[in-house]
Amino acid sequence: MDREQAAAALAVRRVLDGATLPVALAETPEGVARAFVQELAYGTLRHWGRLAALAQALSARPLEAKLSALIAVALYQLDHTRSPPFAVVDRAVDAAAVLVRTQAKSVVNAMLRRYLRERDALNDKVVRDSPVARWSHQRWWIGRLQADIPAHWESILVAGNQRPPLTLRVNRRAATREQALTRLREAGIEGSPVGEWGIVVTEPRPVADLPGFAEGWVSVQDAGAQLVPTLLDVRNGQRVLDACAAPGGKAAHIAECADVELTALDADPARVSRIDENLVRLRLDRSAIRVAVGDAGVPATWWDGRPFDRILADVPCTASGTVRRHPDSKWLRRKTDIASFAAQQKRLLHGLWPLLAPGGRLLYVTCSVFDAENELQIRQFMQDEPAALRETISFPADVPASGGQLLPSGNGASHNQDGFFYALLRKG
Repeated sequence: MDREQAAAALAVRRVLDGATLPVALAETPEGVARAFVQELAYGTLRHWGRLAALAQALSARPLEAKLSALIAVALYQLDHTRSPPFAVVDRAVDAAAVLVRTQAKSVVNAMLRRYLRERDALNDKVVRDSPVARWSHQRWWIGRLQADIPAHWESILVAGNQRPPLTLRVNRRAATREQALTRLREAGIEGSPVGEWGIVVTEPRPVADLPGFAEGWVSVQDAGAQLVPTLLDVRNGQRVLDACAAPGGKAAHIAECADVELTALDADPARVSRIDENLVRLRLDRSAIRVAVGDAGVPATWWDGRPFDRILADVPCTASGTVRRHPDSKWLRRKTDIASFAAQQKRLLHGLWPLLAPGGRLLYVTCSVFDAENELQIRQFMQDEPAALRETISFPADVPASGGQLLPSGNGASHNQDGFFYALLRKG
């Protein structure tokens, strides 16, 4: 366990120094239990605000960066896993000698044993003294949510610190949901329905281990993202554009739901290859699907001049609504990123609007919970484009939402979802 603790601490430290978590984890040494390291790193970053504050509270002097990360990893294990406390402490002491220096062993031993004695009092103190420790998000992030979504900011922050579910979308061209559920149960895997096509797997596991995945029966897709075809009202015979399509989950879902002439576009050539891979695995008819590389904001480089009946603009964003899946982003994002993404979103919206046929619909989507990328973006666009008419969106009764904002759900919610924003615009 000590090697895994040390590797997880190094991964956490790399993230805090600016690396994304997948890049940080890629440096995990051979011979180390990678799945365990991933669990420790993801969990520690979800709760980093509190864990870092606890680590410092346990020390009489400022901690070295690596030592702070190691203590945080051990504290995560003590509070959020079933690992025996004595084993966590002993292995962390051994890891300290490798990660920092031999003299650190006694320091780590004393800090962790003190935590086990004074756990409740220490936790009460750090969460009382610091909102970052209480909510495990950056201070500016907390303030932004308080201003943007005052009725729901606390529940959004709580949901962002929880483990995400493994949610599947059933490929209706390959199987029914009941058939997929039956196949899972035959393999000893329990799941429950969510939404119109979804299944939440009770105990998450590697997707490649799921029966039916290789044959294209199911795809991994959050319940909130599965609303796209219904909201966009895709129908047979339409010409449809998915303007920022990679890795292809929403484009594939559209193709599963209707016989349309579909263009799946993305500006990143490396990510475009993943669209093709998804379409092949799902065994969808490629005869009416065009996968293309291009900037959605510069149509002249890829558009054939024929208008689209439907456009999906799933634009780049801060991904602030999906932090439970990507806890590194809570610590990597900067306040200035919001304005940068908002400018990009505005450019894409104005570039795509002329491609929409009269009477056609454009569905604007982000996985953000910040107003500047969502409601404020749409209000400004409608002022700029008089022909844009905003249509009322009606979500199913079990979908927690505030206007067009899907509220990130806590564990146990009937519609356990990430924080997506939807706005449906019609060209008058």
